[in-house]
Amino acid sequence: MNFFLAALGVLGVASSGPLIAATLGATTVSALAIAFWRNAIGAAVMASPTLIREPSQFGRITGKEFRWSLIAAVALALHFACFITSLQLTSVAAATALVCLQSAWIAVIQLLRGVKHRWQVLVGLGIAFGGVVAITGFDMGASPEALLGDLLAMAGGLLAGIYTLAGGKARQSMTTGTYTALCYGMCAALVAVLALFTGQPLVGFDAGGWLGIIAITVCAQLVGHTAFNHLLATMSPLRVSMIILLEIPGAALLAAFFLNETLPAGTYGGLALILVGLAVVVMGQRNGKAGRGGPAAERPLAELGTD
Repeated sequence: MNFFLAALGVLGVASSGPLIAATLGATTVSALAIAFWRNAIGAAVMASPTLIREPSQFGRITGKEFRWSLIAAVALALHFACFITSLQLTSVAAATALVCLQSAWIAVIQLLRGVKHRWQVLVGLGIAFGGVVAITGFDMGASPEALLGDLLAMAGGLLAGIYTLAGGKARQSMTTGTYTALCYGMCAALVAVLALFTGQPLVGFDAGGWLGIIAITVCAQLVGHTAFNHLLATMSPLRVSMIILLEIPGAALLAAFFLNETLPAGTYGGLALILVGLAVVVMGQRNGKAGRGGPAAERPLAELGTD
């Protein structure tokens, strides 16, 4: 059963990039429309059980919890704007790999805040960012548009890291349902404001466009991340965190098969470096000590996915 759920989870999160790219390329759906409806639907789904069982939880949200949730929502909204736009400019494989640097960015932010990592984490960061140099180097030679897409995907990964850290602060005293409903709801509202200012429509799409939005939300958000969060109850966080990294080759394979996406051999080498580097970072963070003699952070990286 765990193997089935793991395979379902990988397929779900890996399908995000290809589904978004296909929807943007074949319909009139805008990038911000995908971000809006994905979060709005996610908020409604996550809020429903809490509203039915214990609606008073939303009335007990403190000012501190709201502020951290708002910071997380802002980061998440900008993350989606960057990542989804990047899929219009660069390859699905490159955008997915670069946005998956989320765990590496978290480690970098922790370093800047004085957290001491084991040498394995530093080595993993070096390998992963070496893969970034390889991918962006090849895309720089291909077109300025592809390079811009790479940079937006990297920014999306950094914003996902900020979203994760802020969400971790909020979730210290909030239930998963309350936090995700609040965060996704505020994120959807922020994306709607962005859409208003940029002139991107949120409605008025054809049937194919709405089908794409529903497929993205169900496969990536509701199926993919729900499967991984369920696995955390029966598998170690380290194992789940390693499994979720299969999103990188999974997205590349799906894009190659369904979108006929082909990349230079050097770009595939960069994807491999990022995958190996992130695996080393995850293992180093799970096995090492963080901070000034304190225990390593316990939040499973598999919970931190956003795509």
